[in-house]
Amino acid sequence: MTEILFYHMQRQPLEKVLPNLLERSLERRWRAAVQAASEERLQALDDQLWTFSDDSFLPHATDRDTDAASQPVVLTLRDTNPNAASIRFLVEGADLPADAGSYERICILFDGTDQDALLRAREQWKQAKEGGHAVAYWQQDESGRWQKKA
Repeated sequence: MTEILFYHMQRQPLEKVLPNLLERSLERRWRAAVQAASEERLQALDDQLWTFSDDSFLPHATDRDTDAASQPVVLTLRDTNPNAASIRFLVEGADLPADAGSYERICILFDGTDQDALLRAREQWKQAKEGGHAVAYWQQDESGRWQKKA
């Protein structure tokens, strides 16, 4: 059974949250796939992951790169798993992949200040529960730390 975690971002934007979660995934020796819903977001994330920290970067590729299969992190617009990832991050309301059960974990990151994003996350929560997945809901507190709410 895949564990599906919902991250309700309120204090920090995706550009701050995602790199930290990816670093934690790589520390676990998990390969990661990040699925966006638009080319613009994909390009912005590609740029961000090279420069998010002054003393670090996250090695990654897009699924269009010839060496995507060997990369620890792959950015994609499709629901395929180009690098045999154990964890998948869905941003911008990207759909749960058809093979959701093949991942150890799926993380759905959504902007808590965007009403459409909240509605989409609720739909995905219902879909995940109906699919028999273990679900958890995390929300940022006043200091930006993650608190498990459900």
